[in-house]
Order: sequence, then C-alpha cells, then structure tokens
Amino acid sequence: MSSRVEPVTEALLREWGLPDPGDSKKSRGDVVVVGGSRSSPGAVLLAGESALRVGAGRVALAVPQSIDAQVGIALPEAGILALPDDADAPLKGELREKVSAADAVLVGPGFSDPHETRATLLAVAATGPCVVVLDAFALGVLPDVDRGDLPDDIILSPNKDEARILLGRELADDVADVCEIARRFDAVVNCYGVVAQADGCAWRVDDGDSGLGTSGSGDVLAGAIAGFAARGVAPARAAVWGSWTHARAGARLGERIGLGYLARDLARELTPAVHSVSR
Repeated sequence: MSSRVEPVTEALLREWGLPDPGDSKKSRGDVVVVGGSRSSPGAVLLAGESALRVGAGRVALAVPQSIDAQVGIALPEAGILALPDDADAPLKGELREKVSAADAVLVGPGFSDPHETRATLLAVAATGPCVVVLDAFALGVLPDVDRGDLPDDIILSPNKDEARILLGRELADDVADVCEIARRFDAVVNCYGVVAQADGCAWRVDDGDSGLGTSGSGDVLAGAIAGFAARGVAPARAAVWGSWTHARAGARLGERIGLGYLARDLARELTPAVHSVSR
C-alpha cells in the first residue's frame, strides 16, 4: 500500500488551527497520566507538565502509592491519584471516575515492570476512556494485548527500539514502517517525526535538533500529544501537533542554548513554540 506523505509546515498547522480555548480550564480538556515507579518518578512529571504547557486545562497523575506524595509536591499544578497496590485489580472510586472521564489518558511513562504495565493498561482501557496515548513500557507490552480490549482511538509514540518491538523486525524505511505499525495496531503512530494513521495517510516533521536525544525527551513528546488530544484535536492531528511542537521547541533551544539542554527545558519551551505558529 502506498503512503501519502505530507510535510508539516507552519502554514498547514495554521490551516488546521487549534480548538477555541474558551474561558475556563474545564473547556481545554482533562489529561490523566498513568505511570511512574520508584526508579523513574520523573517521567510522569515531565509528561504532565508538557500536557499543561500545550494548553490542556487540567492534569492528574496516577502513580504508585510509594511515590504519590513526592510527585504531588514536585508538580503542584497536577492532581494526584494512587494506583492500586495490586496491578491486576480493576480501577475503583475516584481513580476510575477520573480516568473514564478524561479527554485523554497517557499510559506508560516511568513504568518499569511489564506485567504491571500490561495489567494497568487493561484496567485503564476497561473504564472506556475516549483517547489513550501509549508510551514507553506500554508500547513494549502492546503486542501481547488484544486490540479489541483497547479504545477505538489510540496514539502510539514509540522510539526506534519500541518501533522494532511493534514491528517484530528491524526498521527499513521510516515512512513505510510507521505506516505498517499504524495498520497493524489500527492506531495513529508517531515515530521520529513521521506520523501515520491506519488508512496510510502520513505526515513528516522535518524540524528539530540533535539535542532532542536527551533523557526524558520522549516523555515530553508523549505529554504534548496527550495535551493536544485532550484539547479536542483529532488523534492524527494531535500527534502531528505534538511532534511538531516538540521538534520546534528543540530547535529553539538548540539555537539559543546549544547541545546540553534538558527535557525539563523542552517542556517549558513548548508554550512559546505553540504560540509561534498559532498566533
């Protein structure tokens, strides 16, 4: 199947536009980030901040009870929800309500155990969220999850190692491989600036900077995609907006600072990157 690849330009993004933000945080969508571990608590923080930086109205972080207090202090703008000690248990109470009502749920940043990740992903999917974005370990376990158990709208944000897992082989052609992943999992897929949906439509983001290859950069990217999805941007366009904004933030930092900026710098740079094209 041939793929139609469209370059992502500022003109295209201006043509698409973004939803009217309204006059309340409630009108800009709710994001729940599900992830975290003792060994990697920062991933959910980066993702949650990034969702807010691209304009999402409210963010909640659903993390293991062992780190919920520390995470809450580190990102005071976010609500904090404790995941059940038993990953196989269904989500209940406020946690279930928040996840099921969220405009976008991001699963994966900071998880470190495959079984816990798979069980939590299935528990999240069982609540019926509108859009689910998968990152990190949630991508690694995806081949072992029945697609029918997941929501209709899922967005995958793999790095190249995760893309190899999803393909079951080495990557040969960026666009063709990303399109194959999209078809295989009936999903929108963003991988290193190539965004594809299951019908073969694809876009390429050519902006960026070598400094984007820094620890936590993928968490920033996934959070940005979830933030745009929560604002009401359709999944493929949310992935394009997220990928472009992440790349433009890196380019701006590369010009101003040079190699060595951190993922937390990227998160802060997302807001001016969005405004540089949307005004």
